[in-house]
Amino acid sequence: MTFQAAVAHELPFLRRYARTLTGSQSVGDAAVRETLQAMIAAPEEFNAEADVRQELYRIFHKIWTDSSLRPMDTPGAIVGSLPRRLRKALLLTTIEGFSEHEAAYILEIEENDVHDFVVQAREAIHSMLSAKVMIIEDEAIIALHLKSLLMSMGNDVGAIVRTKDEAVATAADLQPELILADVNLADGSSGIDAVAEILQEMTIPVIFITAFPEKLLTGERDEPAYVISKPFNPDDVVATVWQALLVARETAAMSECA
Repeated sequence: MTFQAAVAHELPFLRRYARTLTGSQSVGDAAVRETLQAMIAAPEEFNAEADVRQELYRIFHKIWTDSSLRPMDTPGAIVGSLPRRLRKALLLTTIEGFSEHEAAYILEIEENDVHDFVVQAREAIHSMLSAKVMIIEDEAIIALHLKSLLMSMGNDVGAIVRTKDEAVATAADLQPELILADVNLADGSSGIDAVAEILQEMTIPVIFITAFPEKLLTGERDEPAYVISKPFNPDDVVATVWQALLVARETAAMSECA
């Protein structure tokens, strides 16, 4: 992939980040345009030896300074309630998927500082990210483990269901804000089909937790944003739940103001 193609590939992600960071589609898009203009005007600022995605975000932050970053007044925006340094560290490591080491490079600060900022941010918004959750899982031990993890994060597990029909009916009554779903269910039905039917009636994030991730990556339908393989690492589940809820809440808040 050429350098230009690599940058073009990352632009949608940078726009998403900039919009969430600034709380405004227009302001975020303007920030990205300024970044590209600066790269064209001063290409020597770009470290060709570094990872293209990390370097693109680093240049963005070098140009879009804290003095340029206005306070966020987007109603319902969770990230907007955070101080700027916490906001950046949380978004980079949670939504954008950078490691703390990579985020430190982007922000040009110490890795320990990034870690501290993320911890502070999570503590600050812990209660604001709680959600009503439905678990679609036919193995009782796994379902109870997931329920324990979700409740430890402050979420309300409204139901645990074991079949497609039960999932569809329960979702209609419960109106969950997040679904965790297995693929193979108790009666031989499909968690994929259950989620597809549920999403015809509501727009909510779904995390698939399955021993058969290949069934979700066939290219025959839209692939899910969040997939965790069994056996799962509890830390991966917690991090993915954080990401799914944060993206959903911020997207909803910005859509209301669009």
